[in-house]
Amino acid sequence: MAIPIENIYYLLCYAWNKLDERDRVAVSTEDCSTLLDLFAKVLINSTRILLKRGIDRNYVPITTEFAGVKGKLELSATLKTDLLLRQRTICSFDEFSSNIMTNRILLSTLRDLLRTRGLDAGFKKDIKDLVWRFGDVEPLELTRAHFAAVRLHRNNKFYDFVLRVCRIVFENRLLSERTGEFEFQDFVRDERKMSGLFEEFVRRFYEIEQNEFRVGREDIYWQLQGPDRALLPKMQTDVTLRSAREKIIIEAKFYNDPLKGSYESEKLPAANLYQLFSYLLNQRVDERSMRTTGILLYARTDRDIDLDYEYEGHRFLVRTVNLAAGWKEIEERLLGILLIRDRRNSSHEGGDRLLRA
Repeated sequence: MAIPIENIYYLLCYAWNKLDERDRVAVSTEDCSTLLDLFAKVLINSTRILLKRGIDRNYVPITTEFAGVKGKLELSATLKTDLLLRQRTICSFDEFSSNIMTNRILLSTLRDLLRTRGLDAGFKKDIKDLVWRFGDVEPLELTRAHFAAVRLHRNNKFYDFVLRVCRIVFENRLLSERTGEFEFQDFVRDERKMSGLFEEFVRRFYEIEQNEFRVGREDIYWQLQGPDRALLPKMQTDVTLRSAREKIIIEAKFYNDPLKGSYESEKLPAANLYQLFSYLLNQRVDERSMRTTGILLYARTDRDIDLDYEYEGHRFLVRTVNLAAGWKEIEERLLGILLIRDRRNSSHEGGDRLLRA
């Protein structure tokens, strides 16, 4: 699935709910021939912004050898050595420093990019010019635990966007033991990762780009009678949209090659149909839910599919969105899915609803 780099960036920024940061960082995708180049450019521009305003600082606990006493005297550790004879001690104290986890992760990611095969030479030069400006910040051998240790708040919230980019670089790199270099994996070819990204993008898109429906996920419970109900698998929608009088369930599906795999012999994927059909039947608890619309939304690049079915008051729609198209076309397609439904299924006053906020 040949999705343009610009569109991948948009998908990520929507999924992360970071459209403001995307505009602030202002990366031109015309300069980026690969995803690796894109993420490097994002980090270069983000780092320049951070360094211009001053990277974040905080109090860091330090235990070190000291002339005299400062902070808390570590008496046991001091007595185990001959430091007292030299009028020195081991002390613990807090120091206001830029050597904090957010900066260390960013610096470590930039240094790792310098060791990554295929990165644009111009971007490598830009990164080298930035790395030395981190002063006393110490690099790390990054692990998932380092990202989990970060605590963000109102004053350092811009780091959230930066660290998300750092994490995606970290999670998609492979270290060559032979050369000591990193290889960046193109996660677009990973159907599992792209499925999660597409689902989160669709949910965030409808949260941001329309103002009629409340958007979220929904737990659906089996309407079955009998013992051991705890053994029944959990059902949770990808996207549920609710208004005062309507409800829509969207299941977002991503396939690298849907025609060859899931659409073999021009058949819709049975598992997807069973899933959404089960959601519609088991969520019926009131008058509104008896008329819930279900939509199977597929990411495709070759052609659009628009299929409409009905069952006992439910509309069951199959739609596609072409992620290889221009971004304006993608926006119009996603909003058009709701607009088409309104035109065909509603006689409300004033014509079409204004979906964009």
